[in-house]
Amino acid sequence: MARIVMKFGGTSMAGIERIRNVARQVKREWAKGEQVAVVVSAMSGETDRLVNFCREASPLYDTKEYDVVVAAGEQVTSGLLAIALQAIGVPARSWLGWQLPIRTSDAHASARIATIDTQALNASLAAGEVAVIPGFQGQTEDGRVTTLGRGGSDTSAVAVAAAMKADRCDIYTDVDGVYTTDPRIVPRARKIPKITYEEMLELASVGAKVLQTRSVGLAMKEKVRVQVLSSFGDPDAEPTPGTFVVGEDEIGEDQVEQQLITGIAYDRGEAKITLVAVPDRPGAVASIFNPLAEASINVDMIVQNVAHGTGSTDVTFTVPGAELARSLDVLEKARETIGYEKLVPDTEVCKISVVGVGMRSHAGVAATMFEALAARGINIQAITTSEIKVSVLIHQDYTELAVRVLHTAYGLDAEDAA
Repeated sequence: MARIVMKFGGTSMAGIERIRNVARQVKREWAKGEQVAVVVSAMSGETDRLVNFCREASPLYDTKEYDVVVAAGEQVTSGLLAIALQAIGVPARSWLGWQLPIRTSDAHASARIATIDTQALNASLAAGEVAVIPGFQGQTEDGRVTTLGRGGSDTSAVAVAAAMKADRCDIYTDVDGVYTTDPRIVPRARKIPKITYEEMLELASVGAKVLQTRSVGLAMKEKVRVQVLSSFGDPDAEPTPGTFVVGEDEIGEDQVEQQLITGIAYDRGEAKITLVAVPDRPGAVASIFNPLAEASINVDMIVQNVAHGTGSTDVTFTVPGAELARSLDVLEKARETIGYEKLVPDTEVCKISVVGVGMRSHAGVAATMFEALAARGINIQAITTSEIKVSVLIHQDYTELAVRVLHTAYGLDAEDAA
């Protein structure tokens, strides 16, 4: 008897018929005698609808009340799936975040899971029940509802899998695995059978929408085997194998180094902010980024121009597009302390990234990227690198061209694709 966590995303839960389809897939695993916990997202589009209500009420909304509103979507789908399972003869019950409980930090709208009490969950599974758990939500020590950030149901699923010591965590989504890039842009993209935690972490952090970044980081830390597969096949048949996210030891060192680049990701959800004429003095940069950190706003790419004796410099960086309004508000309030001349926001940008563990043992990866983009007249606005990643910021109009060019430049095109 294995213990598995099955997680279903918003498109899988988009309406009663799809929820019934999910119920049949869960029954398939339960009928094998497996102990099954299911983590669900809100219906597709529901979280956006609830978020928009918050924004309409106030652009600078209280994140504590925001969490109360947006957590409602997963509560609905968990109850509906439990009903659908019961209707086809599967004993099931829903467990809200406060009922287990799932304890989190108090960073509302981006809380982190601290502990999950599995005593009641284990008893439910041992009794043969399917446990249906709403993703994305938890509870602080003082009883306030929290949410984990967009895509947080993936993190919920991995955390539940780690807490209940599951054999694997299956993430069912609208794609049948992780591809070398978005197959909607590059039809010759290939499905990757196995990918390392580290590579998946980088791809998720730079725009790949298959898994949430924090879920991959948690899986790597807790050594949870994660499988990404499609929820849209025959619900009564064994699913087509997807992509396993595992440690390098399971893939093999030789295979890891053989592939130079594993995948290419893009992110249109970035916004660029330039602070013009920042005083060129010690502590100036800290005065910019400390207030942003205190507001829990993540900063990615950072470029500081050379002052050249003018006594001032321009500082450019990127933030999530959804955080642009808050970022500008924070920086406006700190204007006197920072001493900049003006703020220049830009939302017409896109981050393109190439990722691969093979970079560690191969030179020239960045040069190939820069040459390929230059050959197509694509200007690079900013660059950032890590041991297994190179990212560039470009104008959003060149996104698809850049992805196609780089996919070919690194030899990732499938030979047998149409």
